[in-house]
Amino acid sequence: MRRFRTSKGMIGLILVGLAILIAIFAPMLIPAGLSTKMHMAERLHPPSLKHILGTDELGRDLFYRVMLGARTSLEIAVSAVGMSILIGLPLGMIAGYFGGWLDNVLMRIVDALLAFPALLLALTISAVLGPNLRNTIIAIGVAFTPYLARIIRGEALRVAQLPFVEAARAAGTNNLNMLIRHILPNVMPATIVQGTISLAFAILAEAGLSFLGLGTQPPQSSWGLMIQASRNYLDISAWTALVPGTAVALTVLGFNMFGDVLRDILDPRAK
Repeated sequence: MRRFRTSKGMIGLILVGLAILIAIFAPMLIPAGLSTKMHMAERLHPPSLKHILGTDELGRDLFYRVMLGARTSLEIAVSAVGMSILIGLPLGMIAGYFGGWLDNVLMRIVDALLAFPALLLALTISAVLGPNLRNTIIAIGVAFTPYLARIIRGEALRVAQLPFVEAARAAGTNNLNMLIRHILPNVMPATIVQGTISLAFAILAEAGLSFLGLGTQPPQSSWGLMIQASRNYLDISAWTALVPGTAVALTVLGFNMFGDVLRDILDPRAK
């Protein structure tokens, strides 16, 4: 907690906490129907006392839309990063611990995936599977898996050479117990840090896919969809793009700052 009292840590903690609270309580805070109900007579109204952040091209309140967009973006980001951890963590641990031909085979598959930029790989998968929320999670999760697997493999390789692991191996501990009791606890700090930082990139990836029409689909509210819908009205109502764009920027900034401080806390070399 002393580390989080720094300016960077406090800002990151506040932004992340605010985004999570909004995502959890958004349905309870928004009056029924106000986030989706169209008021064509009030379309593209600037911020006012009635509509704090203005209205979009269909007269919907942007404040409520942004709150629901936070829920969608965080749901996709957390699910996608969770999927990448479920796949990449055991993959990296097995490759780093066993080494040899198994390590070579697994890492060549990872290298093949790393040859594609993460967003391009997510675009390809989403285009093949079709644009919807579930396929967006799969696309982003698969795109982030090789990065996590590579990091965990390096950590597992380092831990596997430490004296206490050699002692456990000499005592006759089987491979499964070795992975669960000795390797897993020692690679979890790197997993937590990488997962936290990946949340920021997952939010950006979701916004990018939705902007291109390959992510979340209407009538669901998404920051990327809001920016995409506002591109035709930038000259007369710039706030329709500025509001969701600011939400994306602040959330990503918060997760990056939070992840940096978390890395300083969990990384023994930083101490």
